[in-house]
Amino acid sequence: MMYGGIEAGGTKIVCAVGTGPTDLRAQISFPTTTPDETLARMIAFFQQQQQLIMPLAAIGIGSFGPISLDHHASDYGSITSTPKPGWAHINVVRTLERELGVPVGFDTDVNAASLGEWRWGVAQGLETFLYLTVGTGIGGGGLYNGWLMHGLLHPEMGHIRLPHNREADPFPGICPYHEDCLEGLASGPAMKARWCGS
Repeated sequence: MMYGGIEAGGTKIVCAVGTGPTDLRAQISFPTTTPDETLARMIAFFQQQQQLIMPLAAIGIGSFGPISLDHHASDYGSITSTPKPGWAHINVVRTLERELGVPVGFDTDVNAASLGEWRWGVAQGLETFLYLTVGTGIGGGGLYNGWLMHGLLHPEMGHIRLPHNREADPFPGICPYHEDCLEGLASGPAMKARWCGS
């Protein structure tokens, strides 16, 4: 069976189809722009691959967030209060299920990466581990006793507040919610702002 995968990042989208990590049949990458344009490009890619190769059994999405992961919530499958302009309250799962007619799995980008490391990578054989990523944002996920980390919300490890000595480091931070949380001080855009002033 062929599966689809989406890495939905704040800066770019990567879509792929295949039977597993060693058998990718097609892949595409494009910037994360407006929800309408980005979702349309995702849908077009998967429709084309289903015509060219074979029907999809399912699609899995690892998404930037915050996202709604409660299957019983009315907004399940949505990106929620994200700082990414235009993306708040966009239901990615329902849109793809409706347009492509396949089941869609949905979790944070970091939990999806954690699951990949557990299944095929450096975390094979581990039941408890932490995965951190630094890019457009800072995020963390992982497994605890064999279960992906979830709770009331998914862990927002990039928004941990840190002791900030403003005399030693006067940079105010760029997080729109906390200014000088970990992400506000050390993400890729924060590093750019520190060194380039923009």
